[in-house]
Amino acid sequence: MTGNEQTPTAVLREEHQLILKVAGRLDEMLTDEERGEELQFDTLESCITFFRLFTDAFHHGKEEDLLFPGLEEEGLPSDSGPIAAFLEDHAQGRVYVADMVASLEEARAGDAQAGRAVRDAARAYVDLIVDHISREDGILFDMADNMITGSACSTLCSRYDDVCASKFEGKTKADLERLAEAII
Repeated sequence: MTGNEQTPTAVLREEHQLILKVAGRLDEMLTDEERGEELQFDTLESCITFFRLFTDAFHHGKEEDLLFPGLEEEGLPSDSGPIAAFLEDHAQGRVYVADMVASLEEARAGDAQAGRAVRDAARAYVDLIVDHISREDGILFDMADNMITGSACSTLCSRYDDVCASKFEGKTKADLERLAEAII
């Protein structure tokens, strides 16, 4: 992290932009399929991997394990209000991704019902993540930037760096960013 990113949400906001690009690509694929093009199952599978590992394990993990507890320390409750709402979104996103995973192979094999299930879960996920990021950037992250300052911010940002050095199912942050670039 560079010195000009020293807010509790700068790196998270940057990650949001990458997540939105992958979600946008998935949205394009779903729209193309609605117009009669064949769904690109390999790219869909890459999107699912990205959402599982980058969006959920890496990004949401930082929010849930680091940012949200930091906000709690500053007095924002986690069992109600914005944190609770965003945790609910994270849980719902996991359901949609699991639904995509559960139906992907049967859909790829031509099962029409599984295809509908994958498309429905993918469309619901895109809608959720786009709305979630808009609300998070515009509400919770602005609150966090005002509440977590000084040494608390420095500590939080260094802990983000520790997460960035982790691996997720053997993939580094850089691996997952390359996956996103291949998708978009």
